[in-house]
Amino acid sequence: MNLARLDLNLVVALRALLEERNVTRAGQRVGLSQPAMSASLARLRRHFGDDLLARVGGHYELTALGQVLLDRTSTAYDVLERLFASQADFDPAKESREFRLIASDYAVAVFGAELARAVHEEAPGIRFRFSQTPTTVVDDTATVLSATDGLLMPHGVISDFPATELYDDRWLFLVADDHPSIDDRLTRHDLARLPWVIYQRTYDAPAVRQLGMLGIEPRVEVSVDSFQLLPLLVAGTRRIALVQARLARLVEPLAAVRVVEPPYEAIPLREALWWHPVHTHDAAHIWLRETAARVGRRLADAPGT
Repeated sequence: MNLARLDLNLVVALRALLEERNVTRAGQRVGLSQPAMSASLARLRRHFGDDLLARVGGHYELTALGQVLLDRTSTAYDVLERLFASQADFDPAKESREFRLIASDYAVAVFGAELARAVHEEAPGIRFRFSQTPTTVVDDTATVLSATDGLLMPHGVISDFPATELYDDRWLFLVADDHPSIDDRLTRHDLARLPWVIYQRTYDAPAVRQLGMLGIEPRVEVSVDSFQLLPLLVAGTRRIALVQARLARLVEPLAAVRVVEPPYEAIPLREALWWHPVHTHDAAHIWLRETAARVGRRLADAPGT
C-alpha cells in the first residue's frame, strides 16, 4: 500500500458514509454536495473492491467489509486528528483543548478528580473527557491507546507501552457495619465461605490472580462494573468486597460499611498513565504527563491509606 498515492480526505468521507449510511446526509455532515459525496463513494468502492453500502429496499446497509471498516475508520480518523493537532509549543494558560482519558470509576474518583482540580485554575481552557475502560484493552492495547490521550491503569494488566508513574495504593476488604460474623478481622476461611461482590472487568486481574494462587475461590454473588457501587452492595448483607484503600476512604462514609485488612499480604497497586508512543514528543501531551506526575506525587505524599 503506497500511502503517498492515497487521498486522506477519503477517510473523512468514508467515516461519514459508514456512520450515516446515506450519501446525502454524509455529504451534509462533511460539507460536500451530493454529487461530490457520490464521487467519493465511487472512489472508495474501487479502492476496496466492495460496495461498502448495499441498497436494501429503500435504504442502505453496510456490507460485511463495511461493517469491519466502521470501527477501524473511526480509530484511523481519531489518530489522524491527533497527529495533525500536534504542537511544537503549548501554553496551558492560553490553549483550548480537550484531553480524552480512559479510566475506571476508581481512577476517576481518586486521581481524575484531583487532576481536574489542579488544572482548573492554571489552564482554564483545558477540558477532560473520561471514558470507561473497554474490554479490548488487553487484547488490542495499541488500537485503544492510539485513539485516546491516555489510559489510567495499574501495572500488571498491560505492558510494553510507555507509562508515567502516578501513585501507589493497596487493597482492603469492605464488610457491612453490622456484619453478623466479622468483627475487626477476616480469616482466609471467611474469604472462602462468605459471598462476594466483585468488580467484573479485567482491571482487578492481578488481585484476583493472587487469590487464586492462595487457593481462594471467591463465591461470587454479585458482579458489577463500578468500584463505587461495591459499598452499596455490601451494606446490610453478609457479602464482602475487595476495594482500593484510597477509594474506600472516599466511599466508607456514604454507606453502612467498614474496612478490614486482608488476612494475607495483598500485592500493592501501582497506578500509572499509559500512552501511545505517537504522543511522545507532542508538547501538549508532555504537559499532560508532567501535570499528571505532579498530581500523582501530591497524592503519594498525602496521609497514608
